[in-house]
Amino acid sequence: MSRKLDEVSIQNVYDEVRDDDISTTWFILRYADNGMIKVDSTGTDLEDAFARITCNDEDRAYAYVRFETGDEMSKRAKFAFITWIGERVKPLARAKVSTDKAFVKDIVSEFAVEILTSDHEEVTFDAIKSQIDKAGGANYGIGKQVNSV
Repeated sequence: MSRKLDEVSIQNVYDEVRDDDISTTWFILRYADNGMIKVDSTGTDLEDAFARITCNDEDRAYAYVRFETGDEMSKRAKFAFITWIGERVKPLARAKVSTDKAFVKDIVSEFAVEILTSDHEEVTFDAIKSQIDKAGGANYGIGKQVNSV
């Protein structure tokens, strides 16, 4: 089966988001007209990422986002991998996502939570942060939570 990914660019932005010394906190991958999965956008503002992921109900997208979690004694980076399939995506294109997602995950391999959705309410800062916190393990401090990057 053919892998239609811009692997080098995807690997580069994946490494950027994972790097503690680089400010990039997210990237989104989309299908180009030729079916190739390419980097669509990157940035530092998580709210911008969530708005871009869900901007089109006829679209498919993959996103990788970084959250800083923990408390004042233990801060750590946690990551979410999001697959967006809009409500109006045609059945054949919808089915292709499962195969293509496996190829994307060959590169985007480290994350605390994985979300597959077509629901705008599931792609918000609070919704994803809640899932990240549940997956994140123990907090040892006095309760002062880190809320964003």
